Amino acid sequence: MSPLRHTSGMTESSAVPPGAALVLIDIQRGFDDPVWGARNNPAAEQVAAALLAAWRRAAWPVVHVQHDSTEPGSPLAPGQPGHRHKPEVTPDAGEPVVHKTVNSAFIGTDLEQLLRSAAAPGVVLAGITTDHCVSTTARMAGNLGFDTWLVGDACAAFDRVGADGTQYPAQLVHDVALASLHEEFATVVDSSAVFAALRAGRP
Repeated sequence: MSPLRHTSGMTESSAVPPGAALVLIDIQRGFDDPVWGARNNPAAEQVAAALLAAWRRAAWPVVHVQHDSTEPGSPLAPGQPGHRHKPEVTPDAGEPVVHKTVNSAFIGTDLEQLLRSAAAPGVVLAGITTDHCVSTTARMAGNLGFDTWLVGDACAAFDRVGADGTQYPAQLVHDVALASLHEEFATVVDSSAVFAALRAGRP
């Protein structure tokens, strides 16, 4: 039996279809390390936790993605305390965890096979960081033919410095990343719309 078997509860008119898979990307303790700099959206983890709880109640498929950094000294390296999932989104027994070493959760992993074996009608993405692993995974999901939704307020980014030394604040980085993805690789939504759809689909 696939670890992603599910039952459906939402109406077909909902923006997110019944049985869509929730993919939580790199919500790991290492992103609390000050080495990353300033970030936006401190509530992202709480929103992701609320999505996870809703998906569990609906018995829809959930996949956790965990980054196994190969960079020396990275807080996200296996064996480091920061490699662990944040407590708000700790996987339950039976929920698959995909381990990756690059930005995309599809490269070198069985994520695509998990989603296809579950016959998931789409994927709903959330995680850290908006402009790196979340964005890359969303782009690949769209290119692979998955209907993809990205929950913007369940993601976060950090300040970035451009090649010319220009400083870009985290909120701007986050907003531009979402704008680049919307209606090209994914549909960017707010969690309130997802929760409203879930409520509307309850029997």
